[in-house]
Amino acid sequence: MHRFPPVQIAAAGGLAALLAIAADSGSEWRPLFAPNLADADDPARVWTVRDGELTASEDQCLWTRDDYENFVLDLEFRLGPAANSGVILYCSDVKNWIPNSLEIQILDDAAPKWKDVPPTWKCGGVFGRLAPSGSAVRPAGEWNRMSIYARGPHIAVVLNGQTVARMDLRRWTSASKNPDGSDAPPWLSQAPAELPTKGRIGLQGRHGGADIFFRNVRWRPLTPDEPLP
Repeated sequence: MHRFPPVQIAAAGGLAALLAIAADSGSEWRPLFAPNLADADDPARVWTVRDGELTASEDQCLWTRDDYENFVLDLEFRLGPAANSGVILYCSDVKNWIPNSLEIQILDDAAPKWKDVPPTWKCGGVFGRLAPSGSAVRPAGEWNRMSIYARGPHIAVVLNGQTVARMDLRRWTSASKNPDGSDAPPWLSQAPAELPTKGRIGLQGRHGGADIFFRNVRWRPLTPDEPLP
């Protein structure tokens, strides 16, 4: 059983997120990766584990070998200064993952390097597709907790006790335009509505030369009748 630090409750969406997390606490969680990464797919062999913390020396992803659908993924992450990383869902092609998956963005929002990026690049949103409802990420060097709920086309993201994103992929029918009229990055060349809702899970490595650390990465099935936060 993993133990997590107390969650800071934000004003918006905090109570619902807390109730969802509390309901999770009695469930049977499973580690996403073995402690030695023996069951992980690390093609570039750049990921290591030390004192329970996962990190990468290069900008390469760590993948599950199995496909996942209808799940809750729960983890902690710690940002290096100006870190830019992500959690990848529903990946159908690990060699060309960017247009063939969804990425839940992890970003050091406070870093000057990222102050002018589009809202859909901010931490806790769905990268390039959906901006988070507010900033809930902690300063670089501090641990954050993220819970991602994925049931078919429905995605919800809880960051440090605040529900920051809810997405129904069926509304994203264009590869280039989001439902709110904002532009998607051109390298996201497939409409989310067309993505499969089952695939491999990945962690993005040392992107942009900034360190990222993960720990307590675990998952459990999401039942059909369980409400999303």
